[in-house]
Amino acid sequence: MRGSAVAHFPPSAWGRPREPQVGRVKRVLLSWSSGKDSAWALHALRQRADVEVVGLLTTINAEADRVAMHAVRRELVEAQARAAGLPLTTLPLPWPCPNAEYERRMRRACEEARERGAEAVAFGDLFLQDVRAYRERQLAGTGLGSLFPLWGLPTAELAREMITSGLRARLTCVDTRVLPAEFAGREFDEALLRDLPSRTDPCGEKGEFHSFCHAGPMFPEAIPVEGGEVIVRDGFAFADLKIAGRLEKP
Repeated sequence: MRGSAVAHFPPSAWGRPREPQVGRVKRVLLSWSSGKDSAWALHALRQRADVEVVGLLTTINAEADRVAMHAVRRELVEAQARAAGLPLTTLPLPWPCPNAEYERRMRRACEEARERGAEAVAFGDLFLQDVRAYRERQLAGTGLGSLFPLWGLPTAELAREMITSGLRARLTCVDTRVLPAEFAGREFDEALLRDLPSRTDPCGEKGEFHSFCHAGPMFPEAIPVEGGEVIVRDGFAFADLKIAGRLEKP
């Protein structure tokens, strides 16, 4: 439903809502961009005994039916959720989307998540303090706490740990002010890290690039993907990925 301000929560996906109890495992909704950092945040959270990830929350450009900024097709994000064994909540956003409208829709989605039993929202942010402060302000008054399981980790070490662990991701969006358009569509691997300019963060935390994670310890099975057209628009290069072998609709 294009343009709808309603978050598409899967019916009865989280079970019966429960009130927080001291000493109980915290029910966490994970902000899901489809990229390597949110995927690694899922992996990190699942190593903890004090939290339970109950679902993924993704913002969707309602006009393009793709993940906002990452430009990843909805079907790919849905494949990730199935691979992770978690329900996916999608929040459609108009395009263009004024920040005030984004905040209104996100607040409502958070309030609905709280009503369904979530107790916190987790994010894959790494070190940008202004971004973290903004997210915490967004959650203020919703009844939800915030978690940043990757916060402060050295990004050069983190990038290599991801790759060594078996995480596989493709770059879907590149800021051409920082990187050549040819980086769009490349695998996030050691060769990519070697080729990044010295001013580029190895995890792309400053917006240099965005990715789609298609394999790793957070997924029991890899998601088969193949590259498509690369489009340069408004200073960004976007690589169109799709499920490998799937025919396009006529």
